[in-house]
Amino acid sequence: MANHYQILIVGGGNAGLSVASQLLIKKNNLNIGIIDPSEKHYYQPAWTLVGAGIFEINKTVRNEKDVIPKNTTWIKEAVAEFMPTENKVKCLSGDEFTYDYLVVCPGIQLDWNKIKGLKETLGKNNVSSNYSFQHAPYTWEMIENFKGGTAVFTNPTTPIKCGGAPHKIMYLACDYWRKKGILDKCDIHYISGANAIFGVKEYAETLKKVIAKYNIHVHYGANVTAIHGENKTVEFETQEIDENLNQKLSDKNAACYGIIENKTTDDLKKVILNFDLCHAVPPQSAPDFIKNSPLRDPENLLGYVDINKNTMQHTHFRNVFALGDCTNAPCSKTGAAIRKQAPVVVENLLAIIDNKVGTAQYDGYSACPIPTQYGKLMLAEFDYTNTPKMTFPINQAKPNWAMWILKTKILPWLYWNKILKGTA
Repeated sequence: MANHYQILIVGGGNAGLSVASQLLIKKNNLNIGIIDPSEKHYYQPAWTLVGAGIFEINKTVRNEKDVIPKNTTWIKEAVAEFMPTENKVKCLSGDEFTYDYLVVCPGIQLDWNKIKGLKETLGKNNVSSNYSFQHAPYTWEMIENFKGGTAVFTNPTTPIKCGGAPHKIMYLACDYWRKKGILDKCDIHYISGANAIFGVKEYAETLKKVIAKYNIHVHYGANVTAIHGENKTVEFETQEIDENLNQKLSDKNAACYGIIENKTTDDLKKVILNFDLCHAVPPQSAPDFIKNSPLRDPENLLGYVDINKNTMQHTHFRNVFALGDCTNAPCSKTGAAIRKQAPVVVENLLAIIDNKVGTAQYDGYSACPIPTQYGKLMLAEFDYTNTPKMTFPINQAKPNWAMWILKTKILPWLYWNKILKGTA
């Protein structure tokens, strides 16, 4: 295997393979290496559907070797260090690879250990997460067998991939329990680090109605710190207790939760909530090998790659580009964002190779398909300014059946057959 590549891509997920495929379509003689240690490639957007009992988990995974673009070299290694001043990447094995141009897109890191007890209780004690291939099927098992009680759905304070996923599964669970006739026996809580249900006003108005319909208790600005599966408790920090939710909080545990005694610091109250079912989402950040590298944004505590948010080019290293979930671009971290970022990276990278100035611009476009019930979905599309960017000639803020078909049937097919191959 060669140790030098004209273009070295770090990450063999959606972003890396899309960029590699599109580059070769435009210029088929490029020498491209793709560094990724994973044997498997996952279509993660379907894991919510797996957790809702309507998608087969094995249909979300393929062998990485079967999706790596032809005429590229797969380097099955894990990156340990970036040395951009030397145009070099060092792997955990000790092997070093040099490049003329670097594309960084290894995705995002799931920080399971940032929530005490979460990793240990996943997949048992009625605690699950659709952010795990291994545990998404257990989410459905929990929902299907739920007889009523307190159901908790969490969303961390950090940016996450597919920002809608923490509440998508909540709406589908509520709809399932409604159809089953037990919704009135369910006390549903959404504990979110965000300060609103959605950042775009037009779509948020729809979701507020959905929350009201299912009688969901929301806790905004809350940071989940611990989940104790055996004790069936979740702990979180919050500045305010919303008195409008008919929640009685005192130093003594109420029916389902209370303020933890002697645990208030500054304006933060530490709250403990008892649950019967918990779907948890871990905090997320850039992979450690980016956090500890010269590529990181020094102002960003989560360690994302520092890029120009429009050109996707690194702010300090001209021959480095990045895209996908690992960057500091202030957009939602979704596959839809990658689909719009990839052509920008490709065009601007090829321009630099030809000693030209890249002019392609990414406007922050992202899309979040949010099912509000089985058979109906709201497709939220927007840009950096949180302005709706609706593709279809309908009001996409209103959930409908056609968008459900798009999410459950069309997008999975497009991913495997067109997006990874650079033709969509």
